[in-house]
Amino acid sequence: MVRFFFRVLATFALAVAVVMAVIDATRSIAASAPVFTPLGESWFSVAPESLNLAQAVVQRYTLPVLWDPVMIFILTLPGWLVFAVLSLVFYAIGHKRRRTVMLA
Repeated sequence: MVRFFFRVLATFALAVAVVMAVIDATRSIAASAPVFTPLGESWFSVAPESLNLAQAVVQRYTLPVLWDPVMIFILTLPGWLVFAVLSLVFYAIGHKRRRTVMLA
């Protein structure tokens, strides 16, 4: 059941990555130059209050130093890249390993 959950998360993250990549590709074609929208900018345009809430929660209930170097770096990466990596991580966690049989 847990593997299924991680495979569903991987599929969802991959779908978000594809949508964000298509949006960036469309903007790149329109601008005649590569355009990579940072994750923070995309998040802020969709739900700015949740971004502020996430910052407050991370700084208050975890290590405050975790927000500035780590989360700021992640939020400056292209959104499609972050979700593609998340998809790979979730897929690796939910991947069912095959049992190898050793024949003598």
